[in-house]
Amino acid sequence: MWKIIAKVLTSTNSTSAPNSLLIPARSAGSHEERDTLTGEQHGATGKDSLLVVSPYTSPPHLLDLASLNPSQVYLAKALSTLAPVTHAYATISYTKAFNWAAVFTGLATAVKDDAFKWTEQFFYIVVFRSQIPPTTDRRHLEELDMRAHAEAMKSGGLFKYWFGTADADGRNLATCIWRRREDAHPGSSGEGHKAAMRATINMYSEWHIERFKLVVGDNVEQWILTPWTD
Repeated sequence: MWKIIAKVLTSTNSTSAPNSLLIPARSAGSHEERDTLTGEQHGATGKDSLLVVSPYTSPPHLLDLASLNPSQVYLAKALSTLAPVTHAYATISYTKAFNWAAVFTGLATAVKDDAFKWTEQFFYIVVFRSQIPPTTDRRHLEELDMRAHAEAMKSGGLFKYWFGTADADGRNLATCIWRRREDAHPGSSGEGHKAAMRATINMYSEWHIERFKLVVGDNVEQWILTPWTD
């Protein structure tokens, strides 16, 4: 059901949006950790614990499930099925752009099949909408993006990174789903991310950030995406 890496893969995506969605964020309060077991204790060990969570599949870009608690492992695996449901994802509402219902149906099925007790918790989402002119060097953007993403994965807490392909007007969308808002700060403070941020000045016609709070209820019986408020 979910794509777990058991061997080294080397292919990469040919286009990308910059990882400016990993911008620094100050603490928004503690995130309750309801599970005490780690992913390693939950059975995710060695190469089998490395999950593809972005278009980049080389080792620095993989999520180590052994670093997560069981609930987080379930969510990360479920998010591997996240996909757009329309070609207009760059311009329509974020809540309508992806197959959220299918993602959480899969999560609910997985925890039910394993008799796992999922308790309500929340996660932090950042969305980066952009427009690039035809003159933009997309290969350079990809290099910046890959470097920033590797830094984010090293710092931990990034469950999913997705980006699309610019439409005819150069508009695109990229998104990160984090364990908590506090994780986004160290994940976006490296030199790679700073370089990606500097690139927005000259390489984009426009760009803006949206933030959301994802709440997944007890037993995954409901899920809610709402704008993040400080």
